[in-house]
Formats: sequence, structure tokens, C-alpha cells
Amino acid sequence: MTERTPVDFWFDPLCPWAWMTSRWILEVQKVREIEPRWHIMSLGVLNEDKEISAEYRETLRDAMAPVRVLQAAAEKYGEDILGDLYTAIGTRIHNQAALGETKGQDRVAAVRGTLGEALESLGLDPGLVAAADSTQYDEAVRRSHDRGIGLVGQEVGTPVISVGDVAYFGPVVSPAPKGEDAGRLWDGVLLVAGTDGFFEIKRSRTRSPIFT
Repeated sequence: MTERTPVDFWFDPLCPWAWMTSRWILEVQKVREIEPRWHIMSLGVLNEDKEISAEYRETLRDAMAPVRVLQAAAEKYGEDILGDLYTAIGTRIHNQAALGETKGQDRVAAVRGTLGEALESLGLDPGLVAAADSTQYDEAVRRSHDRGIGLVGQEVGTPVISVGDVAYFGPVVSPAPKGEDAGRLWDGVLLVAGTDGFFEIKRSRTRSPIFT
């Protein structure tokens, strides 16, 4: 049996583009010999000292809540739980639009309700949702975030993917390719990312995330 190549994937569950990329990686796993390993990063930490719009700042006001709960679950059940819990949270936030257009305290309540539902759906301790309001896990979240962002630099965001000694941000893609299309994109990304001196390829986004 062919040994699968570990693929380290850093994500923030609030990011729709990271969600799209994560669904692509799961498709790649079906057609290429890879094994995703999930790690936490934080848009809140990434942007805490950056000049961003007031609207985006409001979106990130409660950004630590989901990653704190993920970290709490990883410490209780082991890091292998992160992939399933990310899927449970991300499906609700992105595919089911559980947070909607909520703001302020309504958003705070919606986030915690969503996290609680995700935990219960996997049979995990629903009391872990209390971690959303605790700074107990922030140091561990920051360590994980720093490991990922340190591989690619501060100018990028989530997701960060690392394969062997090659690490990169992205790809940003919508919708997520499926089947062999996912595999071909994987092959191409590895080719360009593994080329010495290659740094960037980009074009303007012309569509929003397509979750289906």
C-alpha cells in the first residue's frame, strides 16, 4: 500500500476562501496519495495590527471564538479531531449561512450557537463552547498560527499549505474542483510552488465563493 504524503493545512473556520480550499483538499485526497493534517490559524491574530476597513474589523471582532473552541477540542480529544470539527463548523457557517448578516451581540450569540451545534453533532463535550470566551487557549492558537504564517510570510492569509519543504498560501478557487480536476490542480500547484524563485501568480476575483 502506497504511503500517503502528509499535507499540513492551516485554516481559520471563518474564512470562506479557506473553506473552499479545504473542500478541494478533501477531493484531492480521493485521487492522490495525500493525508491532510489540520492546524489552526487566526484571521484575528493576522489582522490585529493591520490597517483594515471598519466593516472587516467588525467581522473579526469575535474571530477568536471559533479557534479557541477548536484548540480546546484538540487539547481534550487530540489534534485528529480538528478536521472533523472544522467540517462541522464550516458547513454551518458557509454552506448553511448560520451566521447570516448578524452583527454585534446577535453575531456573538450566533457564533456560540453554531459552535455548540457543531460540537454536539460529533458527540463532543458541548461545554467546550465556553472556551469561546476564555483567553486560556490564545497562546496555543498564536503558536499554531505563527508556525503556519512563518512558512509563507505576513503578506498572505488563510489557508497555508505545507508539503515537505514547500509551503504556500492558497490556492484561492471557486468552486472547489472535484475528482480528477482536483487532482490536476494539485499537481499544478505543487509544480509552481516547488519551483525555486517562484513567488506569485494572481488575477482579480470575478466570483464569490460557490459552496455547492
